[in-house]
Amino acid sequence: MRVVVSCVPQTGHILPLLPLAEAFAARGDEVTVASGPEAAAAAAGRGLGFRAVGPGLDTWFDALRARTRGVPGDGIAPERVERYFVPRLFAEIGTASMVDGLLELCEELQPELLVFDPYVFAGPLVAALTGASCVLHTIGALMSPDVLDLARDAVSPIWRAFGLEVPDAAGVFAGTTLAICPSSLDPAVRTLAGAQPMRPAPLPAADPPGLPVRFADESRPLLYVTLGTFSNNALDLFRLILEALAREPVNVLATIGRDNDPLLLEPLADNARVVQFIPQAELLPHCAGVVHHAGAGTTFGVLAHGLPAVALPQSADNFVISQRLAAAGAARTLMPGQVSGEAVRSGVRAVLEDDGYRRRASLLAGEIAGMPSPEQVAAGLSASRRTG
Repeated sequence: MRVVVSCVPQTGHILPLLPLAEAFAARGDEVTVASGPEAAAAAAGRGLGFRAVGPGLDTWFDALRARTRGVPGDGIAPERVERYFVPRLFAEIGTASMVDGLLELCEELQPELLVFDPYVFAGPLVAALTGASCVLHTIGALMSPDVLDLARDAVSPIWRAFGLEVPDAAGVFAGTTLAICPSSLDPAVRTLAGAQPMRPAPLPAADPPGLPVRFADESRPLLYVTLGTFSNNALDLFRLILEALAREPVNVLATIGRDNDPLLLEPLADNARVVQFIPQAELLPHCAGVVHHAGAGTTFGVLAHGLPAVALPQSADNFVISQRLAAAGAARTLMPGQVSGEAVRSGVRAVLEDDGYRRRASLLAGEIAGMPSPEQVAAGLSASRRTG
């Protein structure tokens, strides 16, 4: 079977789709990742084929910046972030950037399945034009209906340019929807026709490797600090967190990304270590809690290990996810205007000392463990394609 997997050219969109792509490849299917050039290395690193079908994400932002004559989204309240960026950046600019290349690729390869992330609004259009079965691969919670209505309006001229009328929700739910967010955090999945749950993160390793860093007092609980791959240039926020926890009875390990220099955060307290990168699956088994930005990939990994968290949302869907974590009782959430050293200290003390946070995170870990794996989902999609 031929499968095209298309994603927005940004790490937080690329990585969630790779486990399913690898599962198809392991079955002997012909898999091609279709995205901007930022995805090439990630695809090659997993042994997957790659085709560039548009420019990089910086080009998308440049186009939006030229229209706004300023910093896109500057001054937008957190609750309006998705309503601002989804129709403008992803639906209008992103679709125009990707549709021709993705259509050319699919006309050449004639894939049976076209898998796309929720922000690749070119995916449903190309599937409609080529007859490929479309598979929406979520990367977090479902977008709200009003955001999808805005996206539908934004892509309508492009659909009409190809002689088609755009369906409801911009066509994203035209086929199977792979829902990777636990339904207790995303109840809308339960009522969505064509929804198929899929485990969003690996299960905890039975024998994880040891930490590559050492602390003066190894008996202290370990707190992991991360701002993901999109917001990790916020060194001032890292500095605030490290200083807030300098006298707390915990060890603090922060990962700041390969593009940042840990020396910029020195001097460090005795209980803190800063490195560029450690794979999340290797680090989380050693942790007692996490301070993070509420990005979907980080959130699901943390929950898969049953860890409580302090969420400091920074952008995109971080605000939605962090609010749902707080409502579920698995995290303390601090919105941007609420972040201070004292608030971070108080949040960390709460999630480490109140067993209720860990119990509720453990319930979500059990839910994630019960979701079908990417390998099981790939087998099911292959079987349904053969019998469909």
